Amino acid sequence: MKVIIIGGVAGGVTAAARLRRLDESARILILERSGFVSYANCGLPYYIGGEIQSAGELTLQTPASLWNLYRIEARVRHEAKSICREKKTVTVLEKDTGREYEESYDKLILAPGAKPQRPPIPGVHNDRIYTLRTVEDTFLIVREAAAHKARSAVVVGGGFIGLEMTENLHRLGINVTLVEMHRQVLGQLDPDMAGFVHAHLRSNGVQLRLGCGVTAFEYQPDGVLVNLTSGKRLRTDMVLLAAGVSPDGSLARAAGLTLGLNGGIAVNSHMQTSDPDIYAVGDAAEVAHTVTGHRGTVPLAGPARRQARTAADHIAGLESCYRGAAGTSILRIFGLTAASTGVNENQTRTLNLSYDRVILSPLSHTSFYPGAKNMTLKLLFAREDGRILGAQIVGEDGVDKRIDVLATAMQAGMKAPALKELDLAYAPPYSSANDPVNVAGFMAENVLSGKVKQFFYGDLKRLPRDAQRLDVRSREEYEKGHAEGFHLLIPLEELRSRLQELNQEKPVYVMCQSGLRSYLACRILSQNGFDCQHFAGGYRLYTAVRNHWAAE
Repeated sequence: MKVIIIGGVAGGVTAAARLRRLDESARILILERSGFVSYANCGLPYYIGGEIQSAGELTLQTPASLWNLYRIEARVRHEAKSICREKKTVTVLEKDTGREYEESYDKLILAPGAKPQRPPIPGVHNDRIYTLRTVEDTFLIVREAAAHKARSAVVVGGGFIGLEMTENLHRLGINVTLVEMHRQVLGQLDPDMAGFVHAHLRSNGVQLRLGCGVTAFEYQPDGVLVNLTSGKRLRTDMVLLAAGVSPDGSLARAAGLTLGLNGGIAVNSHMQTSDPDIYAVGDAAEVAHTVTGHRGTVPLAGPARRQARTAADHIAGLESCYRGAAGTSILRIFGLTAASTGVNENQTRTLNLSYDRVILSPLSHTSFYPGAKNMTLKLLFAREDGRILGAQIVGEDGVDKRIDVLATAMQAGMKAPALKELDLAYAPPYSSANDPVNVAGFMAENVLSGKVKQFFYGDLKRLPRDAQRLDVRSREEYEKGHAEGFHLLIPLEELRSRLQELNQEKPVYVMCQSGLRSYLACRILSQNGFDCQHFAGGYRLYTAVRNHWAAE
């Protein structure tokens, strides 16, 4: 059996290695249009910023090592130009010589990845406007930034690549302006959670231009002039386009394979395309979302590798199936970590899902052990049965552990209240006796059972005029700042003795620093006949959101 794999990065090389482990006799050929195979796309920004210092560390394998270890033939700078399904051949361009030739196959795996979007903006082909996809792109950016002695850069796009490049250009001493056409970075986060990221970027000297698109790029002898929809013009030494990626389905389309609604390649659970002898994996394949069931592409290395393993298994005769992805992702930005899994509030509303959520601001580990850092955790769950729909976490420490636990719980079909039962590791340097994930379960149970009612940042302007707005923090905390309209201060420790200061005929809306004390206050008030709600996320969340909009 001869298997050709088009694309030699995460999906392609994983499929090849898995297939070899299952079938020693198969002939396996990888065609890669760039000059490198098995390179770490996710590591490219960190090489630019100097955290990864050796270019050799960007590649996990080479054509020589693939042959020596696996007897896999990898041809770099060999681009697949077309597929003839009737003859089961691939036409290949040898880029260094211009020679074209044909290779036959028994099975074909498409792993072409995704390509950076280059919007049709006047002047977009300026030689100081870069995209980042390959190792060659990385070397070009490093070389050109040094050659032009770049002191300023504009990054267009606030997704993963945009933010990673923002951080790493900043590490080079380059002043960065980030332009994003939407009102926030990281579209997988809800706006309130993205507010923490915005504040952190600004605190590290990044200029944000949110809700702002680019109308034109103008060439200048010493750089680029970036014209924005706001009317402002930014002069810069270089531009990094990170406006998203699109699945590279060109070969599949030309071969008559079925494409999905989003332009990705349609596949079944075995990763087979509409042609059973052709498979597709990675960024170009459309797979099911494990929460919504909707199909789309997931441009992440982890899902690509699991899809590749499934395809190789099926080619080798195993009954392997890929069940989909929840889009679990994580990002570091100047020491802050932002992570998410499943769906966000915008997606739940678009899909007409009936949901509720809890927001908490716990410490990364117990408060009595030094070095504890705040995080903010948001959990979304279905109102009817408590099914976990998604989660988002932003913080400096311990975020990766919690998002992985929540992603696992969601994959296992756990209900949100069941999170309280998870037996998670505890020692003071690592967690608290009640881990933040456990606490999220406690809170979800309280919401679903009706023990507590919440209000959110978006509700503040809609509160009843006669509502009593109560802050239960300490006087010292209150004097440092408080939410607009929350003029009534009764520290939690004094609440029971001062209930007479509140009107039992009017609703009470309670705020504290993180959400814990306001919840405790509501338990006291509700059992004393008051109608009360507490502010989810506390003053910490309020400040992040308010400061973001004030800056805008």
